[in-house]
Amino acid sequence: MTKAPEQPLPPRVTGAEAKRIKREALRIPDQSKHHQRPATPMKRRAKEPGTHQRVYRYRCYPTPDQAEQLVETFGACRWVYNEGLTLRANAWRDHQVSVGFAETCRALTGWRQARETYWLQNVSSTVLQQSLRHLESAFTRFFKGGANYPQRKKKGRSRDSATYVRTGFRWFEDPEKPGTGLIALAKQTDPLDIRWSRPLPAGTTPVKLTMTRDRAGRFFLSVLVEEHIEPLPPVFLPGTHAPKAVGIDLGLATLVTLDDGEKLDHPRLLRKYEKKLAKAQRELHRKKRGSANREKARQEIARLYALISDVRRDMLDQLTTRLVRENQVLVVEDLAVMNLLRTATGPGRRRKAKLNQSILDASWGELLKQLRYKCEWYGRTLVIVDRYFPSTRRCSSCHVKGERLDLSVRKWTCGSCGAVHDRDVNAAQNLREEGMRLYGLVAEALPPARTPPPVIRASELPEVPLAA
Repeated sequence: MTKAPEQPLPPRVTGAEAKRIKREALRIPDQSKHHQRPATPMKRRAKEPGTHQRVYRYRCYPTPDQAEQLVETFGACRWVYNEGLTLRANAWRDHQVSVGFAETCRALTGWRQARETYWLQNVSSTVLQQSLRHLESAFTRFFKGGANYPQRKKKGRSRDSATYVRTGFRWFEDPEKPGTGLIALAKQTDPLDIRWSRPLPAGTTPVKLTMTRDRAGRFFLSVLVEEHIEPLPPVFLPGTHAPKAVGIDLGLATLVTLDDGEKLDHPRLLRKYEKKLAKAQRELHRKKRGSANREKARQEIARLYALISDVRRDMLDQLTTRLVRENQVLVVEDLAVMNLLRTATGPGRRRKAKLNQSILDASWGELLKQLRYKCEWYGRTLVIVDRYFPSTRRCSSCHVKGERLDLSVRKWTCGSCGAVHDRDVNAAQNLREEGMRLYGLVAEALPPARTPPPVIRASELPEVPLAA
């Protein structure tokens, strides 16, 4: 059976015909302001030189009126995102017309003035425009091949969030306690009750605010600032000028194994609370749908998951900060976490499902993300070794590559030199050696007085063979 030839994509409609379709069929008004000025691409806001963008997250306690207005804002942002997605999808499917951020913003003006959606005026227009900007970013990632096609947001499933740019809030810094103060959001008269767990950098003005509400009903305020972060003093080996390096092997039996033999246990938070979660889930399924008791049971489950998430995030934050402070070069393996989480099929699907749960509980992706940005902040170097490097079955003593090892094998003996290796410690030692080799190649190619980049990825280095 021969495969039918693929139909070519229809050509994109542009020019005056596209403007007519947008105006008549899609009901997108023409550009009325600065219509004679030539269109120029939008530029991202450039940050000040020598600064890093950093987010501070605080718990806040809005009043009942403020909470009601925030819930309405979350719903409006979700509705505008979905409506913009529908508008762009229908424009291309029915008319082969491309609709961008500017057109959706003009359509937003019409939505706010329509009688059916007049309630959108209760929410700041800048907040709704930020929701459309998030949609534009989602399409940009899709067109670059880095994400799937944008999906609609659902109440109760998607995260409740609203982003306020500089014109959408008022900030008053407390002169007696620099870094703290009062924040009042758009469409609200009273400032928020914020728990200032730590101050912002004194004298800085927030660039952007993001208000979120988790499934447990807690409100959080994320404050984006531009901050001058002083690099940490370099760390060298005693008596030398060689940078101190550490090999980090991520695993499930132990969360992190260092090349010096230190092992940090896996907290296994999901397993710790699985009995409470199972009991709460059974209670939930006994409740009638739509009842107040079912909502109470759902909130109990949400609070348990929020507790697990908070403990995990705090543990990873303390671990990564300690590793960055104590070492100059950190070496990890390039893990394809999403490939490891493929859906289990076949006879061993139950075992694979348990393995996937353990990988998610370990949160390897969050650990690597924290190492990456903290190395950039504090003047450290993170070396990411190629994922095909045989760190586990390569002898760290004689460098002979042995046979493939099953996951159940925790210790093995080298057939060439007879050395007995712990599986994870041997992998960490091999990673450290390979990482320092890559670090040396990059450092030698730099001009004098230049420091190595904060991240060195083996897959991005030109023509660098894997070590034997």
